[in-house]
Amino acid sequence: MTKILSAVAWPYANGPRHIGHVAGFGVPSDIFSRYMRMAGHDVLMVSGTDEHGTPILVAADAAGVTPRELADRNNRIIVEDLTRLGLAYDLFTRTTTTNHYAVAQEMFRTVRDNGYLLERTTLSAISPSTGRTLPDRYIEGTCPICGYDSARGDQCDTCGNQLDPTDLVNPRSRINGETPDFVETTHWFLDLPALADELGEWLEGRAATGTWRPNVIKFSQHILEEIKPRAITRDIDWGIPIPGWEDQPKRLYVWFDAVIGYLSASIEWAHRIGDPDAWRRWWNDPEARSYYFMGKDNIVFHSQIWPAELLAYNGVGPHDGTAGVLGPLNLPTEVVSSEFMTMEGAKFSSSRGVVIYIGDMLSRYQVDAVRYFIAAAGPENQDSDFTWSEFVRRTNGELVAAWGNLVNRTAAMIAKNFGEVPTPGPLAPEDEALLGAIEAAYSTVGTLIEAQRFKAGLAEVMRLVGEANKYVADTEPFKMKAPEQRERLATVLHTLAQAVSNLNVMFAPYLPHSANAIDALFGGDGALAPLPRIEQVEDLGDGPAYPVITGEYSTTPPWAPRPVVVGTPVAKPTPVFTKLDEAIVEEEIERMGGRG
Repeated sequence: MTKILSAVAWPYANGPRHIGHVAGFGVPSDIFSRYMRMAGHDVLMVSGTDEHGTPILVAADAAGVTPRELADRNNRIIVEDLTRLGLAYDLFTRTTTTNHYAVAQEMFRTVRDNGYLLERTTLSAISPSTGRTLPDRYIEGTCPICGYDSARGDQCDTCGNQLDPTDLVNPRSRINGETPDFVETTHWFLDLPALADELGEWLEGRAATGTWRPNVIKFSQHILEEIKPRAITRDIDWGIPIPGWEDQPKRLYVWFDAVIGYLSASIEWAHRIGDPDAWRRWWNDPEARSYYFMGKDNIVFHSQIWPAELLAYNGVGPHDGTAGVLGPLNLPTEVVSSEFMTMEGAKFSSSRGVVIYIGDMLSRYQVDAVRYFIAAAGPENQDSDFTWSEFVRRTNGELVAAWGNLVNRTAAMIAKNFGEVPTPGPLAPEDEALLGAIEAAYSTVGTLIEAQRFKAGLAEVMRLVGEANKYVADTEPFKMKAPEQRERLATVLHTLAQAVSNLNVMFAPYLPHSANAIDALFGGDGALAPLPRIEQVEDLGDGPAYPVITGEYSTTPPWAPRPVVVGTPVAKPTPVFTKLDEAIVEEEIERMGGRG
């Protein structure tokens, strides 16, 4: 049994999350984590809301509340939305906890004491209208390298080069379009060039495994070519105080502290289960594996900044430091990045109405219909577009007409003819062929999910659904009326019940809510895919209480055929999936303001 850390990107708490966000970090990480648990691995899935930085201050000002009040409000919304989506976190917490502050400050002190932080005077971008520091990502301008006119102050998405706001031609604030002032200030910088050789060697080792997505490894190696020190502190009064600079209005840069959240959440989880050192089995054991899930705009922080922090903390590099009290800490095994999702051909934009928040979507549509679309058509390895017409087509034509129809007519025929799972007679070649093909697919589908090829895994399960539906058409159990056909009818319906049961196990990582409903329909306990819950917890220090997502996943069944039990009552079913009226396409586009 391998220790698997499923490290899921931290959603930013400046507002609710939309479907593009959860398509990048949420559903893919949950499919992976659920499968790995079923495959017998010891999974620790952690994340939380990222709550520091200037964007929180900007949003709080606009809402007329304090940054903490805004973070509390949005944390609650995000926790509720992700729980409804069924994301099976062991702990989903937040970065405004006493524990996270302590872990982030420990990382800073050790990295500094090991010689990998540089104190430098630099130019900081200030908003002329508010006097506040503008974060790098809130400044846009023309890239000096490739000429792209909407490059950000931290990197250019077109050429991939790391930038500083002062590098941009004609820089402007994304908040209000004003030209920022640049003033001298002193900050701590992470000495990335000193760690370049170690980062390069680590990336070469990861590339040699052949398991990273090509876009991720190529981008990660490319950004090493222009590596330079990166500021990890900011002139701001909202965030984690800097050890040694507590009396100054400066805080740790939100991206330096946010990635530490994977570690601090693991430590918090260990304390909450009553075993304070349990986290070490995922972080200090070199045999443990860690998978980081995010959108492609966050690759640089997970394949360069976070590994550099870990190397520096471990004392690996030219300065001969020593690991701190938490280390030595494991570097990522894989950085699993999704591409971007657009909506009706346009980039997601709350201000322009090109958005659908995940909470709104789940209030109108079945959660597994949303999960199915993301898994089947999401931005796994290339940009994808969410359209309402495609959502309706896939829901009705695939989820309802194929899988839902197989489940419902199998249960309906059993209920009508026997009222229970019947005793089969001798299996015919066609019965054995169907069951054999489905059982053989456990290996195929499992291998695809473990390699983060979620679309291909789902397509294989749906192919087998097609085979099962063809089996129904070929055997025609609905025509077996004569008494002498009853044994054959029982055999066919038992075969179908077993096929549905086994397919349902393979659907469970993708569609946990309906998997539970189908399991109950055929006499199971309805707990095939354990679901998360929300708990209100006390801070580990002296901070306020807050909600977390957690769950009990030790009852997760194995990734293996699930035999049906002869004699189990089967009642007349109601449809598991809801067919959508095609009129919703126009209704939803109208709700977006007529865009589409």
